[in-house]
Amino acid sequence: MITSDQLKDAQSRAEALYKYLDIEAKTMQFQEEQLRTQAPDFWEDAKRAEEQMKKVKSLEKWIEGYKQVKVLVDELALAFDFYKEEMVTEEEVDEAYAKTIEALEELEMRNMLRQEEDSMDCVLKINSGAGGTESQDWAQMLMRMYMRYAEAHNYKCTISHLQDGDEAGIKTVTMEIEGDDAYGYLKSENGVHRLVRVSPYNAQGKRMTSFASVFVTPLVDDTIEVYVDPSKISWDLFRSGGAGGQNVNKVETGVRLRYQYKDPDTGEEEEILIENTESRKQLENRENAMRLLRSQLYDRALQKRKAAQAKIEAGKKKIEWGSQIRSYVFDDRRVKDHRTGFQTSDVNGVMDGKLDGFIKAYLMEFSENEPE
Repeated sequence: MITSDQLKDAQSRAEALYKYLDIEAKTMQFQEEQLRTQAPDFWEDAKRAEEQMKKVKSLEKWIEGYKQVKVLVDELALAFDFYKEEMVTEEEVDEAYAKTIEALEELEMRNMLRQEEDSMDCVLKINSGAGGTESQDWAQMLMRMYMRYAEAHNYKCTISHLQDGDEAGIKTVTMEIEGDDAYGYLKSENGVHRLVRVSPYNAQGKRMTSFASVFVTPLVDDTIEVYVDPSKISWDLFRSGGAGGQNVNKVETGVRLRYQYKDPDTGEEEEILIENTESRKQLENRENAMRLLRSQLYDRALQKRKAAQAKIEAGKKKIEWGSQIRSYVFDDRRVKDHRTGFQTSDVNGVMDGKLDGFIKAYLMEFSENEPE
């Protein structure tokens, strides 16, 4: 049974959110923005109309999210009073408390997503590390983990490119994950993931260590301006094939985009390589590859902005993108994030996509250090 202090804490957290989110101002802005959608010529400019609807829906989401929290807090207070009069059971009060805390934590976590790119969809790419079959199997396990996470959060997950492993697992996969604040939450997964387990591929039953890299970038749409130099693009075509050579297309529908990127600050040149085999139509794969290129170029500009901010805030804790971020030790029943210190013994749950604890710990530690 919850205590009166726990009830007061829930009420004070709801009040704090009302102020932090500035619900009063958001409500007024929502009404104003909604009025603009009722103009007779609103849909004449489809692109502008789409942007406006996106803005309206975003404001509505914040307002409705707070309303849900407020209703749950009020119902909890009512249940607490009813329990004193023996009108509800202890279990019913505890159940109401659990629902309230879950809603509070979800809204508090969303409040940590303050950057423009946080609301975007994302591209998540996994590359297996050195180690052959063992690391390729690990890469496939991570792919499954993120697919389960996407499923649990009602995100749409599309595989735009997949290269199978030599014997098992995968060498690389590129996934597009679409849904509310997908990049804001999954940016915490950027880095190297380390697995320690007794390998099923080792006859001696030895403990093996495997690595896989995860890269997460915002998935840009037509509303984001990104310059792509057409003269620096070249294309290769190839046949898309399945595992073991099955279902190989008779025509070259797979595309490989090469872009000669030049760093505007250092002058260093680098080739960006993107493969897309998502569709059976070459034209659609070309369009998807261009969208992924624009997302990578946007992300590079974003990382430069963050690097510049990190120099300004030299005293603050830095996020080392691309470094080892998390260890999954199966035998010890432990998954630990090295950046935040957050860990859990629920290894099976994590591999089934239960990543919210890690994501929340990351956002709590790093969101305030990100540039506005």
